[in-house]
Amino acid sequence: MNSNSVKLLLQQFPLFRSLTENEINLIVRLAVTREYKKDSHIFFQGDPLTDVYFIFSGKIKIYRLDAQGNEQIVNILKKGDMFPHQGFFRKDSYPANAQAMEDAVLIYIPIQSFEQFLIRNPEVCIKIFRILGDQIMELHQRLEEKILYNTYDQILLLLLRLTKKHGKKLNEQEFLISTLLTNRDLANMIGSSRETVNRTLSQLKKRNFIRYEDGYIVTRPDKFREELI
Repeated sequence: MNSNSVKLLLQQFPLFRSLTENEINLIVRLAVTREYKKDSHIFFQGDPLTDVYFIFSGKIKIYRLDAQGNEQIVNILKKGDMFPHQGFFRKDSYPANAQAMEDAVLIYIPIQSFEQFLIRNPEVCIKIFRILGDQIMELHQRLEEKILYNTYDQILLLLLRLTKKHGKKLNEQEFLISTLLTNRDLANMIGSSRETVNRTLSQLKKRNFIRYEDGYIVTRPDKFREELI
């Protein structure tokens, strides 16, 4: 990947969008590109935190393992996402595992080098704080859903989030979630059991809230919202 491709990708991020030509060129000099095969790990929870990643292509699963070794999916990221969001300010280790769900191309910036850039360009710090604020609000919302909503409603809210982030509009009512997810994946995202998710999705399918197309979930977010009122 040439430097111009890296530059065009990085300029899509709110973090870098308003940088001057000279500033973004300095960032590009810090960036390194690497390819990852499907199912390969970018890093493991507990590894020393050394780099922040930007997705050029592919999808990345962020997950943790609980005390029993069960997988808990924290997030599924796609092209244009960065991770870990708190990476610029942590000094210890990666807070979760990162695994490629499909062949992926990532751009990463060494944290130590980037910190030196931030010292010389403090206005960039403000943009980072805004991004972190958005991420904190999303995590707060998900925690609130876990506390206030039953499992059925949590699944509806999860499907709404996935539709917003990964949905491709098919028509006025339907959206196809472009990430291929198993019922186990969905269960891991809300800390539920696969059996519970199976029953709920079967119920939603019977009510025409969802359908499947080549294994992908097609949603009716309008029906979800009506149900949650």
